[in-house]
Amino acid sequence: MYEKLKEVDQRFVHLEQLMSDPEIISDRDAYQKYSREHADLSKIVMRFRKYSRVLQELAESGDLIQDSDPEIKELAKEEMKTLEVEKERLEEELKCLLLPKDPNDTKDVLLEIRAGTGGEEAALFAGDLFRMYNRYSENKGWQVEIMAQNPTGSGGFKEVISLVRGQGVYSQFKYESGIHRVQRVPTTETQGRIHTSAVTVAVLPEADEVDVEIDPSEIRIDVFRSTGPGGQSVNTTDSAVRITHLPSGLVVSCQDEKSQHKNKAKALKVLRARLLDKIIQEQNEKISAERKSQVGTGDRSGRIRTYNFPQGRVTDHRIGLTLYKLEAILQGDLEELIDELTTYFQTQALKYAETETAPRLAMDHS
Repeated sequence: MYEKLKEVDQRFVHLEQLMSDPEIISDRDAYQKYSREHADLSKIVMRFRKYSRVLQELAESGDLIQDSDPEIKELAKEEMKTLEVEKERLEEELKCLLLPKDPNDTKDVLLEIRAGTGGEEAALFAGDLFRMYNRYSENKGWQVEIMAQNPTGSGGFKEVISLVRGQGVYSQFKYESGIHRVQRVPTTETQGRIHTSAVTVAVLPEADEVDVEIDPSEIRIDVFRSTGPGGQSVNTTDSAVRITHLPSGLVVSCQDEKSQHKNKAKALKVLRARLLDKIIQEQNEKISAERKSQVGTGDRSGRIRTYNFPQGRVTDHRIGLTLYKLEAILQGDLEELIDELTTYFQTQALKYAETETAPRLAMDHS
């Protein structure tokens, strides 16, 4: 494994040379390609170089243990204890970094939020989650575009679908898929009783035409007049579009744009994402139940998180994490939650990948 890491380091150095080549700099596509690869390898290389320094310091401390001066010998022993801990930590980090990458991690996402059980209260919470993800995206410098929405008169959503564009969006959002439960006293509740409602979140990697090819003969396109909350007409032309994918039965509607062509383009984008997600879910179903529980496959069938307003807490049930910072989280402060989830699922994937005979990182690099 150490040799593999050295090869990664050498590739990293070569990429730096390529990116300083005037011919490459003048070729925008080539430069962007090498730049992305350089960025992808950067974290591994930085950890590997730090790991190499720790190994070098361990070797030097090992030499000092042979010193005739008792004080120097004792200091060397203490230094070695600290370095051994650091070495093991870096080994674990490098193993996680070397795990096969999810090919969808670099993709933009379709974020679908739908009100579930709980009526109007569920619709209001769907609005809260939509704003939470928007604020998180703004903090990350990502762009958010609403693809389709079905708002309610009170400021909530029966359904809202948005496209989130940015660096590594899917890698950050992919563990948000599932049932989000809220416990609070609705504004319409006169007796102060706590109600429980649910909202479903689906995170779909955006699909390019090369990922999912849609045969025009396999879709039916219907046009109709768009409507607003409560069914009132908001458009006098047939600009709204409904696309039905006949083989799968998937139906997508879009009426946000005044242009029929724009609504059709948005609906096709959503349809491609749902078809790609369907393919991914079917692949996951073929994975053994044991492996699914170990690596986490984004199954959306179960409750994943509870937002408890009376106690000001958010609990993620998959990892047993409870944070008493509900207001901050709803304002988009999701970093701690997402980092903990990523670490947990990476650890589970690492446990699955390792065997008793799996090679460890070399103890020396002579």
